[in-house]
Amino acid sequence: MKILILGAGKMGSFFVDLLSFDHETAVYEVNAAKLRFMYNTQRFTSLEEVEAFKPELVINAVTLDHTIEVFETVTPYLPKDCIISDIASVKTNLKEYYDRCGFRYVSTHPMFGPTFANLGQLSNENAIIISEGDYMGRIFFKDIYMRLGLNICEYTFTQHDEVVAYSLSIPFISTFVFSAVMKHQEAPGTTFKRHLAIAKGVLSEDRNLLREILFNPRTPEEMYKIQNELKNLTQIIADKDEKALGDYIERISKNIV
Repeated sequence: MKILILGAGKMGSFFVDLLSFDHETAVYEVNAAKLRFMYNTQRFTSLEEVEAFKPELVINAVTLDHTIEVFETVTPYLPKDCIISDIASVKTNLKEYYDRCGFRYVSTHPMFGPTFANLGQLSNENAIIISEGDYMGRIFFKDIYMRLGLNICEYTFTQHDEVVAYSLSIPFISTFVFSAVMKHQEAPGTTFKRHLAIAKGVLSEDRNLLREILFNPRTPEEMYKIQNELKNLTQIIADKDEKALGDYIERISKNIV
């Protein structure tokens, strides 16, 4: 299959490495410097090259704030039977775009990032395939993710953003708060060091990714839950209420079994 990947960032590079030995691949990137270390693939910097390539599948791997913009720039140069796809971590507005674009589409979310995941061993990681969209496109990505050993879930666009708001925004927000109040420790404990390692990893992520997760329209709802729990815990601590603390720990322990 002829596959065009849009964007030569970390995930774009990952998909080139993953697909280029079994398919004819090309990468379109307006910043030519980012293409210097792309191997075993064609490297495009112009839309005329995209048009001449005639891809059968397009994987949009640019950041969310440019996903639809790049689609709109590139699609006039694609064959009408081409399948377009995204791997965005937040799907806001993508369903509406796909419904009006006139192309077959597939939307997925490989839920691992270059910071924490071992890209050579992904058997403990997850991927979401949106149940709406082109059947053959979904089968293609399902096969790829199964070969990587990923746990695959299928959700609608709406269900996906609900899951992401919960599973990513809560850890990100908690990490931000930890980092905001953190002080340098001469002799940090084990728990502190583990939290610190997580914080360093999250804050080294691409700023666009952090923005995508935190600006998910469903994230504020999760923040309110955190605020309410902090309020309850603050009151328990201020009152030195041992029974309330015991009940609180018992309740939250059940959530992580």
